Amino acid sequence: MKKVVMAAMGGTLAGIVATTQFVGPLVAQESARTTNVYEQLDLFGDIFERIRAQYVEEVDAGDLIEAAIDGMLTSLDPHSSYLSPDDAADMRVQTRGEFGGLGIEVTQEEGFVKVVSPIDGTPADEAGIEAGDFITHVDGASVLGLTLDEAVDMMRGPVGSEIIITVVREGEAEPFDVSIIRDTIKLTAVRTRLQGDAVVLRVTTFNDQTYTNLEEGLAEQVEAAGGMDNVEGIVLDLRNNPGGLLNQAIRVSDAFLEKGEIVSTRGRNPEDGDRYNATPGDLAEGKPIVVLINGGSASASEIVAGALQDHRRAIVVGTKSFGKGSVQTVMPLRGDGAMRLTTARYYTPSGRSIQALGVSPDIVVAQPRRPEASAEDEEESNVFNRSEADLRGSLDNDSLTEDEIQQIEADRAKAEAAAALREEDYQLAYAIDILKGLTALQPSND
Repeated sequence: MKKVVMAAMGGTLAGIVATTQFVGPLVAQESARTTNVYEQLDLFGDIFERIRAQYVEEVDAGDLIEAAIDGMLTSLDPHSSYLSPDDAADMRVQTRGEFGGLGIEVTQEEGFVKVVSPIDGTPADEAGIEAGDFITHVDGASVLGLTLDEAVDMMRGPVGSEIIITVVREGEAEPFDVSIIRDTIKLTAVRTRLQGDAVVLRVTTFNDQTYTNLEEGLAEQVEAAGGMDNVEGIVLDLRNNPGGLLNQAIRVSDAFLEKGEIVSTRGRNPEDGDRYNATPGDLAEGKPIVVLINGGSASASEIVAGALQDHRRAIVVGTKSFGKGSVQTVMPLRGDGAMRLTTARYYTPSGRSIQALGVSPDIVVAQPRRPEASAEDEEESNVFNRSEADLRGSLDNDSLTEDEIQQIEADRAKAEAAAALREEDYQLAYAIDILKGLTALQPSND
């Protein structure tokens, strides 16, 4: 059966003696446990028949069974669940990068739906939904008391239809409604661009396309810069990345590591554990890397950030990540359904578990909320924005050649562009400043 992964000698003799001495009571205990299980299954059968016979309305037996299976799985942890045939088909489509919906990754906390992260360029992102938001109502109906799958079903609907969700956000005094138009979500796993002399790799999800998109996008930007010698470094932006496929997280980590462990997984039984190691080859050719994370960076994102941090291959900047340190295996079931089951925890190369703790950045940099500037404020800020060169009759600088003056003006333009970026994305600007500092400290080739 095909499975898809979503993330001592001492005392031996004493153990043998103990088993020999207490084999009778142990067998009796095991027999009692087995009997108890069968009694509970009989109880389940009795309840099932009474519901079918006496519930106030006729119910579908298949729906009852599916609800019971899902309840059993969701009682384990927030990430284990039953996938109906339709849900299993949707999940397979999502890993390929195109599906219908709002564009948010969600989990459940205290009975409400919590946004892990909105996905870049989706209706939810454009509507202003943020990581950490709680969704309390969908079209006026409360989601309290529903399972996560039931709440997600309420948010599904035809492409082009409107949905109104009620959001509770930290820092906001009252809940507020957000209107979103459902759309087809086409995920671009990696968006790349040059920001000054740095290559920015914005990884939005870990699906089947992620590594290929990253490798091709990086090569395009390096070529546009005129070669790796002209690149200061790489910014790997994992903010609001909810994770995805484990194998893609391993490949992205391996892209920047020459050797060493990337991640290990440990199940309930020691023999079920796996270790994944890097292979030679660094797409960045040793250039410095800054990884950006925040509270919406989860699962596969944390694997990448943790691996590069532990190997001191990158400086991690931002705020603490989400803290999902478990691996889910999707197991096909009869009837085209599937079961998503938490089967292991994962550990970074140093042996630390991220579960519930997250990855702590090397440099904590919060993204400030942008204040709304008035026209008067902008005018006042420009009143004294003058220099010696603006004064009538000022002397020329006679110590520089024309080429040197042009170079200074070009450097000034870069500095002004960096200042503008701080207004737009403070965390990214901070990451690029770090790359500039690391580049300045590198020995000259002259």
